This record gives sequence, structure tokens and C-alpha cells, in this order.
Amino acid sequence: MGILDVLIADIGVTIVIVDAVLIIMMMFWERSDPRSVLVWAVVMLFLPLVGFVAYLVVGQTFYTKWSFKSKRVSDAHAVRALSRQLEAVRREMDADPRFCERLRFAGTLTGSGAGAYSNRNRVTLFTDGREKFDSLFEDLRNAKEHINFEYYIIRNDELADELMDILSERAAAGVEVRLMVDAIGSNSPKNRIREFKEAGGKYTLFHSTLTVLLSPRKNNRNHRKVAVIDGKVAYIGGFNVGTEYLGLGPLGYWRDSAVRIEGDCILHIQSKFLSDWRYATREDIVTEERFYRNIGPAPGGDDGVQMVSGGPDCADLNPIHIQYLNMITKAESTLYIHTPYLSLDPSLIDALRISAMSGTDVRIMIPDKPDHPFVFWNNRYNADLLMRCGVRVFQYRKGFVHSKTVVADGRYCSVGSANFDIRSMKLNFETNAMIYSERVGSMMKEAFETDLEDCVEYTREDYAGRTTVERFRTGVSRMFSGQV
Repeated sequence: MGILDVLIADIGVTIVIVDAVLIIMMMFWERSDPRSVLVWAVVMLFLPLVGFVAYLVVGQTFYTKWSFKSKRVSDAHAVRALSRQLEAVRREMDADPRFCERLRFAGTLTGSGAGAYSNRNRVTLFTDGREKFDSLFEDLRNAKEHINFEYYIIRNDELADELMDILSERAAAGVEVRLMVDAIGSNSPKNRIREFKEAGGKYTLFHSTLTVLLSPRKNNRNHRKVAVIDGKVAYIGGFNVGTEYLGLGPLGYWRDSAVRIEGDCILHIQSKFLSDWRYATREDIVTEERFYRNIGPAPGGDDGVQMVSGGPDCADLNPIHIQYLNMITKAESTLYIHTPYLSLDPSLIDALRISAMSGTDVRIMIPDKPDHPFVFWNNRYNADLLMRCGVRVFQYRKGFVHSKTVVADGRYCSVGSANFDIRSMKLNFETNAMIYSERVGSMMKEAFETDLEDCVEYTREDYAGRTTVERFRTGVSRMFSGQV
């Protein structure tokens, strides 16, 4: 055996040893999901070099936790600095027994890191893309002071052109306009971004191109869809910007949800955007008074709202995970869930099962067509786990359901960007609006029941009747459930 052969053999042994160390780290240091451990163990053992590189790029989480530590700490400092503005509201609520139940629920979420509860808001619900964008664009056109716009995807199409026309015009008119998109999710039109910046707008990627190429943080995507106009109006939901979200894409009619909010809770929406902007640009304007001076109670508004944001900076105790668990366990009569992706950790599976077995009418609506093959079959696997205990699952057939909503007992409501999947609980930055309102709950419950007319119930017999190929696809999708 030559020297070269010995060297190659030594390198191979070293790679195998390093792989083994990484597998042990996953099990004992990172406390990884056993399914992820299995996937990476197989990849590393059969493709040592490829597995080693792939794990460093997208698999490990210890670097992610360290790299986002400063963001988590600075965000907490910003919230504490702004909290004094809500003290009067809290005192008012404490004196009114009507709010006791809401405050107990909200207190659980606040303890996990969610924003403060406020009760002087007005919420408008949108379930159709055209209606949502007509309203959003009208508010943008009327902006006088500032626009803060943070979206996961802005397509290069006619709807994006309309948005960029408005943002550029407002920036040229002297409005302070900030636009932030995700580096992986968005393919924003470069020429329109250039025009926007030339008009005086400020633009950034949440993660720079260099970060995406060279850092494990490429797997941590900013999935939020948030807009704040003059501190008076905010939008949150599941719609991205593109004509497909108007129902003009290959998946047909697009069923999604968003809310327009006026009121006190905009304080925390604003501070979250500015904290994300500081992380992406190092421009620290989080506590500057001009962004908060217009925030106040909505005239005649009495919807309770609490902002719930999560991400890899709080992966060990994600407020959105706590929010969903709390809503499931609090539901007594009905629990209706829209989600395009159903990939659950054991705690959510158990909570949904227990709720159904306790007599709650638990219904989950998922798509009947795939926008991602792995996710589609994983949806059905998780559906079967839940159906065993009485959860009812419905497949939406009118088009594609992308809505991320929960309504419990017609009064506890969630609308936002977070799916019922592991990615939203562990990897992505997400924001939901937690709404305490029988008025909004009634609208959401009615919208869900209307959607049922365009659904077919998925059953355990349907799952058991899968073909051999479909069973293979299900098995493969399960292996990658924590990454897709």
C-alpha cells in the first residue's frame, strides 16, 4: 500500500470518527428530535463526507442558538423599555372582572415571551387575497410618516409591481419607508428595488446573501408577513405578495387569512419589526419615539389582542408553541384549525388527541394537493395519528388552503404566519396575532364552516388504502419532517 493510499485511509477514518462524534452530540448535547438523529445518522454513515458538510450547513442547532443569542437579549431589552407605555392599560384591565379569564390565558403566553395583552383594538378579518391587498394598498397610499414592511416572499410579478410603485411613490414624497424580505423566500424584482432605493426607501434582506451561502443560518427563515403604517394600522397574516395569492397561480384559488389591526397592540408589532430591522442592518431605532407616538386605542375598539412571535432565538421555549398548546387545552366545545402543513411534535399530537377524547369537536383543514411532495405525505401521516383518537381531518378542494388559523370555542383566535409544523416551531421566525374576541371568533368559525362545503373528509380508511408507492413516499417524508 502506497503513502497516498494510507493517507486516504487515514482521512476516511477521521471523517467516520468525526461523524460519530457529531451523532453523539445530537443525542446528548442538542437534545435533538429522535427522527432527525436517525436521518443524519444514516446520511453520515453511508455518505460520510457529504453528511458531515450537510450537517454543519443545515443540521446542527448549537451554532444557531449561539448566533441568535444577542438578538434574543436585545429584543427583550427593547420590550422592557417600551412596557411602561402599557402600564395604564394593565391597571384598567385588572380593575375589570370581565378580563380575568383573558388575562390568565394571556399571562401564560407573556410568561413564555409573547407581547403584552391589550384590549382596545379593532380587528378586521380577511380570507380573500384581493380584498386583503386592496385594503393594504389603500392604507399604504395614505401613509404620512412611515411604512415598515416585512414579508417572507415578494414575487417578481404584477402584484409586486403595484406594491413597489406605492412604496417608491411614498418614499419620494418624504415618507420613511423600510422594506425587509427573506433572502431565500423572496425573489424581489431587482430593478424595482433599485428604483425604490433611489426614491429614498430603505431595503434589506433579513439574512444577507453571504450569510445564506456560508452560514448554517440559511435554514432559519424570516417567515413573518407584517406591515405597519404610521403606527396607526398593522397587517399580519399568511399572505405573501404575488399574483398566486390572488388565486392566479397553478394551485388555483388561494384560501388564506390575514387581519388588519388598529389599537394599542401595534406597539409590540412595531417593536418586533424594528428589532428585526436592527438585527438585519445594525441600525438601532427600536426605542425612537417617532415610531410610537401615534399608537393608541382604536376608537370604539374592544377586541383583545396579544402579539406572539417565535423563532430560533427562543427555540427552547417558543411562545408560538405555547400559544397553540394553550389554545388546544383551553378548548371545551370546538377547535377549528386551518394549516397547509401538519407536521407535529409529540406534545401537540398528544394535546390534540386528549382534546378530542375529552369531547371537544376538533377539526383540521389541510390541502388536498401538494405544493411540496414531502409535506403532503407527512400531512396524511400526522392526520392518521390524530384520527385514531377522534380528530376529524378535511381536505380542501376548491384550491389551496394556506391559511394558518386557530379558533377555540369561538372566542380564542389566532391568525398569523406560523404553521402547525416543526419548522415553524423550531427554525423559522414567525408572528401570530392572538385575538380574544367573540365577534372575530364568530367570523372565523363561520368562515371555517363555509370552507367545509368545499372539503372532503379524510378518513383512516383512506390512509390505510394507500398504494405501495404512496407508502414509500410517506416513509421518506417522515424522515425529513423536521427540515422541510
